[in-house]
Amino acid sequence: MEGRARQIAPLISYHDGIHAIDTHYVRPRLAAVHLVVQDGRAALIDAGTSHSVPQVLEALATLGLAPAAVDWLLLTHVHLDHAGGAGQLMQALPNARAVLHPRGAPHLVNPAKLVEASIAVYGRENFTTLYGEIVAIDAARVHVTRDGERIALAGREFEVLHTPGHALHHQAFVDHGGAQGANVFPGDTLGICYPEFTVQGRAMVIPTTTPTQFDPEQLVASIRRVCACAPHAAFLTHFGRVDDVARLGVDLERLVLRFAAIARAQIGAPQDAARAAIRGAMRDCLLAEVRSHGCALSSADAAALLEADIDLNTDGLLAWLARAK
Repeated sequence: MEGRARQIAPLISYHDGIHAIDTHYVRPRLAAVHLVVQDGRAALIDAGTSHSVPQVLEALATLGLAPAAVDWLLLTHVHLDHAGGAGQLMQALPNARAVLHPRGAPHLVNPAKLVEASIAVYGRENFTTLYGEIVAIDAARVHVTRDGERIALAGREFEVLHTPGHALHHQAFVDHGGAQGANVFPGDTLGICYPEFTVQGRAMVIPTTTPTQFDPEQLVASIRRVCACAPHAAFLTHFGRVDDVARLGVDLERLVLRFAAIARAQIGAPQDAARAAIRGAMRDCLLAEVRSHGCALSSADAAALLEADIDLNTDGLLAWLARAK
């Protein structure tokens, strides 16, 4: 982590042997790596960035777990805030296998194109600051999933659901080892719940429609599929544990369809005009959502928290319109 101060993320412990590691990606409480411990064995869900690896290893040590105790690295998708650190993390976990969607696996076995595309978006300096060095994963240590298969951790089963919509290579993991019902690790399928918007324990959710493979119909179908598992709790990369998953699913569907309608209204408009219109309408939509949720943040503070998501979501909607043409 040359050029960056090493910061040990707080470890948040939940029920059923589930823990969240705040990776401090960009800011605190923006992104988490989740850790599940069962009878002395462990699975990690997502890897964070390369900068997150020391924090993950520190969390294992805090819980008295050796790196050799980790059997699985379950990756929801290969976007770099979720999987950028997977290669480096696998080097530190001698017994782990990386679990990847068949569309995502090639990009981490040979990440050159993924890195090249990301540098084109962020610029080399920003890319390095955000993600660090991306290391390939040995193909012999990759497990490519089948939809509906189950992966065992010391007898505890994780069901794999292929969940396109946010990305074609996206998958969610349903943990059937919960004492009060299933837990789900949905990656970005169930959107983003920033703690700053939570009111009296009631989370507010927004979709993430980032480039380049967002598809509203697929995403709505995937949201419904995850919610049909009736999970007791969901553990979001962005960020942490949420309850009342059925309500959040309804809110997400409504907003996904609203975002799609905002984008469709700009069909035929010049690119710059379409971008400005989509961005402005999305900003208004999300700020109205914050107000109706009862959040006490000012509009300026709420907009500051949402700024990056508004930009990325706008790009994703524009990419979707371009494919539709």
